[in-house]
Amino acid sequence: MLGIVSDAYRAHESGDSVNPDSYFLRFPEKPDSRIIALPAFLGADVQLAGIKWIASFPGNTRRGAPRASAVLLLNDYETGYPIACLEAANISAARTAASAAVAATALRPDGFAGTRIAVVGGGVIARNICDYLNVAGCAPDAYLVHDLDEASGQALAEHVRTTQNRPATFTADLDAALGADTVVFATTALEPYVSTPFKPGQLVLNISLRDLAPEVVLGADNILDDVEHCLKAQTSPHLAEQLSGSREFVTGTLAGVLNGEVTPSPDRPVIFSPFGLGVLDLAVGAFVLGEARKDGSTIEVPNFFGETRRW
Repeated sequence: MLGIVSDAYRAHESGDSVNPDSYFLRFPEKPDSRIIALPAFLGADVQLAGIKWIASFPGNTRRGAPRASAVLLLNDYETGYPIACLEAANISAARTAASAAVAATALRPDGFAGTRIAVVGGGVIARNICDYLNVAGCAPDAYLVHDLDEASGQALAEHVRTTQNRPATFTADLDAALGADTVVFATTALEPYVSTPFKPGQLVLNISLRDLAPEVVLGADNILDDVEHCLKAQTSPHLAEQLSGSREFVTGTLAGVLNGEVTPSPDRPVIFSPFGLGVLDLAVGAFVLGEARKDGSTIEVPNFFGETRRW
């Protein structure tokens, strides 16, 4: 999965993709909820177009249900015909977590021994990120978990202890979490609440995109997944652009780091902000579809198309 995501980033960077803006369906009476459409085409070895339709309803967690649900439609590049419909909440979580792990290994090349990782947010995405960090070989001495809901934070800490056999504790003190060597944000925050600057050597995985005040972003080296996409929709980097009046604070893209073209300064904190690209969903979705075909778990729908010939 890590290789699939890395390859998709490189293909996108080289121009072998089409990734339009995401489209947001918002609800005036539910300002914290949204449904997002992410259309894309990925060339390279994938050669598929498609669209992910993902709903984010944070209120679901109060009922014990996951915040996000999604479907992914894949279209044949030659004919344009849709060829598959996949459950995509897991695909979305996997590609998000894998991108965080790819960034973590690339931006902390000396490894994680002797360091602590703090995770702000104790939901499904946070759990997947911890799992993928472990798969990627990110082995800190300990984890620290912070969440406004202590039960969620405690559950994530227990998950890390159980699956990684690694010390993990919950803290109600946000400042304690912000002092870790690596800080992961995986929340549903709609606006910034972190105004404390990070220190040189700290790595911040800004997965939820809106937790950091623009001044915090401007005080760091910034790696994005895609500059045009990330500087939209009132993300923390977008607010930093508005505040500074320029994009000079952007150090480069993750693909640039992977290709050896971008090297963040060791004298500044490093923030990775991924807007989340539809091409990643296509790459992971194509892999899932291929595996399902191999093991025979796909479900074919006969006569799905009303007409298959013009005459």
